[in-house]
Amino acid sequence: MSLKVLKFGGSSLADAEHFRQVAEIIKSEPERRYVVASAPGKRTSGDTKVTDMLYECYELLFNDEDITDIFEQIKSRYNDIIAGLGIDLDLSEIYEKIKRSFVHNAGRDYIASRGEYLNAMILAKYLGFDFVDAKKVIFFKDDGSFDSEKTNEVLRDYLSKHEYVVIPGFYGSMPNGTIKTFSRGGSDITGSIVARAASATLYENWTDVSGFLMADPRCIHNPKPIEIITYRELRELSYMGATVLHEDAIFPVRYSKIPINIRNTNRPEDKGTFIVPETDNISEDTITGIAGKTGFATITIEKDMMNSELGFGRRVLQVIEENGVSFEHFPSGIDTMSVVVSSKELANKRADIMSGICKVVNPENISVEENLALIAIVGRSMVKTKGTAARIFTALANAGVNIRMIDQGSCELNIIVGVDSNDYITALQAIYDEFVK
Repeated sequence: MSLKVLKFGGSSLADAEHFRQVAEIIKSEPERRYVVASAPGKRTSGDTKVTDMLYECYELLFNDEDITDIFEQIKSRYNDIIAGLGIDLDLSEIYEKIKRSFVHNAGRDYIASRGEYLNAMILAKYLGFDFVDAKKVIFFKDDGSFDSEKTNEVLRDYLSKHEYVVIPGFYGSMPNGTIKTFSRGGSDITGSIVARAASATLYENWTDVSGFLMADPRCIHNPKPIEIITYRELRELSYMGATVLHEDAIFPVRYSKIPINIRNTNRPEDKGTFIVPETDNISEDTITGIAGKTGFATITIEKDMMNSELGFGRRVLQVIEENGVSFEHFPSGIDTMSVVVSSKELANKRADIMSGICKVVNPENISVEENLALIAIVGRSMVKTKGTAARIFTALANAGVNIRMIDQGSCELNIIVGVDSNDYITALQAIYDEFVK
């Protein structure tokens, strides 16, 4: 039997009108049985998210300031939703209990989590679904890491006894019963966790966009939507800045091979993007997507016969690690090695890293090039298509863009090129125009 888990983001649950849209979507298919709710997002561009208002409460309390005004604003947001939906729900006692907990040092995570908690209660009441507090079914370990196996066992047992449920996203509980939140965007993770526990046939992630686009619309005008993308492709694009879905939300459903469908609450007729474990569907455009970031630097080390010097690369990377800097890429040749790092991370550690590398490998030359942008061209079809790299390099050459670095993954799922940051947009446009018909 088909079973769907749905997660709705804050923009989808910002006010009563959006609640009605969400209810219509859920009720349109009986397979849509388990729903994860976020806190109310912005109603207009100048509005404030409820979660941000809750964090403001925490900051005021931390500085021994009064929270009465901001807490009344938060209450008003929820009361407006209740009134707009016309449901019989009085949260007065719950508001007072929450405020007392705030004042008595309930903690930052507890305060932040109340946005999802209250919104899920309202949605459950409006839908006629059962409400379950996430702290009872989602668990963290003593060290703060997510306890996936305990959660899966308890949550699976709970869901098996309830046909229709609303669960607040973003948080769970520690072994001592205190509230612990995921990172921002954590409702995506909750939805994925519920989908795994429910053995869902599909996890629908509803937001305010109709899925993934092949490129950043801030850089490329009206980019083409992606219909199907694999988990591995998504990981590559997310790493390079594509942010429609919280990266950590992939893993619970990937573990169980459950597909994800990114949908638009405001345009429910759009099919959105399907994220799948694997597919035989070959994109007609050869590539699936393009993503990139600016703000990188390259440390280049030159030394004759370095390839025959045992442990050379390990010693270089150890120096970088000991200075608390992570490396992004590691292209190398016989007598040269390049390490790509974040310029921001390198800034205050540059002298220590350079001297440290000189000490452990005694290079003939070492230099740093700043102002680098990285662009990932990702596609499952690339491995079966001849001439993909040539097309990329020709497109960049024709656009007058000089390539400063080339790196291809061993799986041939992606090609990464480094260009001058000033050429970033030009390079993105050139690659997009070459592959997208």
